[in-house]
Amino acid sequence: MSTDSSSTPKPALRSHKGMSPKLGERVMIDPAAVVIGDVELGNDCSVWPCAVIRGDMHSIRIGDRCSIQDGSVLHITHASDFNPGGWPLTLGDDVTVGHSVNLHGCTLGSRILVGVGSTIMDGAVVEDEVIIGAGSLVPPGKRLESGHLYVGSPVKKARPLKDKERNFFPYTAGNYVKLKDEYLAEAKD
Repeated sequence: MSTDSSSTPKPALRSHKGMSPKLGERVMIDPAAVVIGDVELGNDCSVWPCAVIRGDMHSIRIGDRCSIQDGSVLHITHASDFNPGGWPLTLGDDVTVGHSVNLHGCTLGSRILVGVGSTIMDGAVVEDEVIIGAGSLVPPGKRLESGHLYVGSPVKKARPLKDKERNFFPYTAGNYVKLKDEYLAEAKD
């Protein structure tokens, strides 16, 4: 059954204090997701149902081919007497953010997998090529070194990544690009 394009649900993109989200090419934002304020999404990103990306008091920058999965919350840390500069939220390229993840004022490099239900807090830095196991907590200001698996609450370095795991980064990023392309094509019908 084909629907009239005027009845096709649109994603919830909202401005805040004159700042509007900026989207790269071929971005898919589910109509049940919300993206607010000073947010930039790179090319081929996907934002899935019930995800919230709120750049209302600082900036959020998301690189190419990132997937923000269902129920995740991405926010910043505002500037205050306690934290004069605040913390923006930054993701590199090919980052897969699992379901129900909280990212708050942190910096993630490229080729990262954040496991389901994990939390990464203010000022934390995750270097390139890291896997964070499901349900993990990365405390404020913690740095996770490139090339390792981290698990636990708070996270601990478990072991170096295997070649098979390093090869998974482009696979999972590419898989979500294909899936969002299917959704975009279906929305055009």
